[in-house]
Amino acid sequence: MHAYANTEKGFHAGGYEDIGIEISAIIDHPPPAVMNETNPHKRTIRSFVRRAGRITPSQRRAFETLWPVYGLEYGPELLDFDALFGRSAPVVLEIGFGNGETLVEQAAATPSKDFVGIEVHEPGIGHCMLRAEKAGITNLRLINRDAIEVLSQQVPHHSLSRLNLYFPDPWPKKRHHKRRIIAPRFLELVADRLADNGTLNVATDWANYAEHIDEVLSRSDRFTCTERREHDGEQPLDRPQTKFERRGLKKGHRICDWRFDLRSAHHDL
Repeated sequence: MHAYANTEKGFHAGGYEDIGIEISAIIDHPPPAVMNETNPHKRTIRSFVRRAGRITPSQRRAFETLWPVYGLEYGPELLDFDALFGRSAPVVLEIGFGNGETLVEQAAATPSKDFVGIEVHEPGIGHCMLRAEKAGITNLRLINRDAIEVLSQQVPHHSLSRLNLYFPDPWPKKRHHKRRIIAPRFLELVADRLADNGTLNVATDWANYAEHIDEVLSRSDRFTCTERREHDGEQPLDRPQTKFERRGLKKGHRICDWRFDLRSAHHDL
């Protein structure tokens, strides 16, 4: 979900001019502010900044020919996953899938489940669609939009069996910590979209962010940590190893994985 660049203190997300950014291919105008779910007129802080990036001819062709197959347009209406996939099956949503390597791998390995990926980096989306076509999978849909907007406006309550958040932007500078996606409001948003027995699965290679995740989740009354695993890349928790994980390991970072189970008592009766 983030790229790395060497710095005096190790390495950081981004790798271009700014620290801790996700990079999108096309920005004809500034992205709209994310609106607070309970107050549509209140601007909230994004966990990413769009930046221009290079999209290859094959990725551009993927948008022209494969987006109608795999793409979901953003809109104010709730998504009907049963209608989209033509069946009733557990839905797994991944936020920030990067180039889609592990997302496609998981969808191909688990045909009994349906997968939805959210990403703002258009070259990564194009790459993901090309991989999905090559794998011949039909249980995958992609959304090119801010994840908070999608969760707030498009994902129905109690509709997800699992939400994956692998290696989110760590925003390592203290003044940027407010941009970290793991925050109380985000947890409430996710909890409301998970079905009974749903899980939130998180991974990071940043020790400081791991401490932040532990602290924020320990204060949540919506989730229970059922497994926490620290490792050196050899024991990913119920997921494939990712490109960003491998980059972090080369820098000597340890990996931390969590599984948080939803406390179903909060669901409406």
